[in-house]
Amino acid sequence: MRRYRQAKIVATLGPASESPGMIRSLFDAGADVFRLNFSHGSHDDHAARISIIRKLEIETGRPVGILTDLQGPKLRVGEFSEGAIELEKGMVLRLDLNTDPGTVHRVSLPHPEVFTVLKKGTNFLIDDGKLRLKIIKAGKDFAEAEVVVGGRISDHKGVNIPNAVLPISSLSPKDLDDLSFALDQGVDLIGLSFVQRPEDISEAQNIIDGRAGILSKLEKPSAIEHLDQIIVLSDAVMVARGDLGVELPPEDVPSLQKQIIRKCRQQGKPVVVATQMLESMNDSPTPTRAEASDVATAVYDGADAVMLSAETAAGHYPLEAVKMMDRIIHRVELDPEFWSLIESAHNDPEANTPDAITAAARQVAHTISSSAIITYTTSGSTTLRAARERPEVPILCLTERLSTARKLAVAWGVQCVIAEDVSNFSGMVGRACQIAKDFDFAVPSDSVVITAGVPFGTPGATNILRIAWIKP
Repeated sequence: MRRYRQAKIVATLGPASESPGMIRSLFDAGADVFRLNFSHGSHDDHAARISIIRKLEIETGRPVGILTDLQGPKLRVGEFSEGAIELEKGMVLRLDLNTDPGTVHRVSLPHPEVFTVLKKGTNFLIDDGKLRLKIIKAGKDFAEAEVVVGGRISDHKGVNIPNAVLPISSLSPKDLDDLSFALDQGVDLIGLSFVQRPEDISEAQNIIDGRAGILSKLEKPSAIEHLDQIIVLSDAVMVARGDLGVELPPEDVPSLQKQIIRKCRQQGKPVVVATQMLESMNDSPTPTRAEASDVATAVYDGADAVMLSAETAAGHYPLEAVKMMDRIIHRVELDPEFWSLIESAHNDPEANTPDAITAAARQVAHTISSSAIITYTTSGSTTLRAARERPEVPILCLTERLSTARKLAVAWGVQCVIAEDVSNFSGMVGRACQIAKDFDFAVPSDSVVITAGVPFGTPGATNILRIAWIKP
């Protein structure tokens, strides 16, 4: 059951990884959270995958997190009369609301709200930034754009408008339908795409109403402007480097990644690094050295999790990709330099009792070489505090709430066991020691550090620290 590493792996399911046997193999190889990408597949497809994951959870006795990734309000051009056109530098392309098939001179942009933010000088990107245009004239229902970087453009290619805050909800009608379905299925985290401002998260919170956690995907420059507020409102955050790297210069993305990880660690919110991490493994059984270094960098920075997208969803080597990511994480965490870097970025605890107890637990575990830090939690807040400390030993989370355990599957160093709530102090200690022994976190004569809150079952009331020794 136990994982012998701290950073987590998120694996995306798709046509290459939807069978029960493959999902079990990915889990055994190291996948901690499974992502369902609602940009692809039907509700029936996703329901079948969810059913397999929940059966796997029962078979293994280990809580498994499910992340539902909503498509978001993706902007796209319309269709072309010949299916595709070739745009050359210096040409002028008209964008309008006319739904007639496009030509080399004009194309439909069926998003009236976009024209409210277009003005002379606005950069306009098509097909993940492969084509770059600049607006030279704009009106309430049209715009004219000069081609700066040309190329081939075909039907329904995506559009990006850097540095523009679009007057649209982060939840499209499709997203609302997908969200309703996902919540009925009991998923654990909702990936909110193209977050622009804190209000986008508040809107989603009102709909979700606590039925799942919110993972905010940072893909827009406008989100970076509100980064602190977005992190506070979110249950977790994703550095979605694909669209972020389209709307920002590529050289800006690495420093932003480090900034986002650092701020999430400060606030104790899980952070996932995603997009093209082992992309060459779509077609190759081994990654490039640059890709291995990319994954390692995210782990060295202290990210809670790294994510595989097409590598496991549609690639030819999904199992090899998970195994490779697991090996990279293991290798990094064996490096003494890793722990030096983690320590150098350690944050001082806040001036409150739960933070003080949790910080003390980390120090005590280090000083006496304990085998694990054991946290009793109801809401998950106690355990997330422990994860923020980035201890050298695993965090064994004991909770009676399966929903809490599933959400914590993405948190750094945390491994959860479902345990009945305890009613007294001696019962708490005895139960913690027995579970630590049963699940191979400790052996007789080992010490463990236990944190909990009294009265028991009160969310966020961490106020007890206890050292205990495992009996034969």
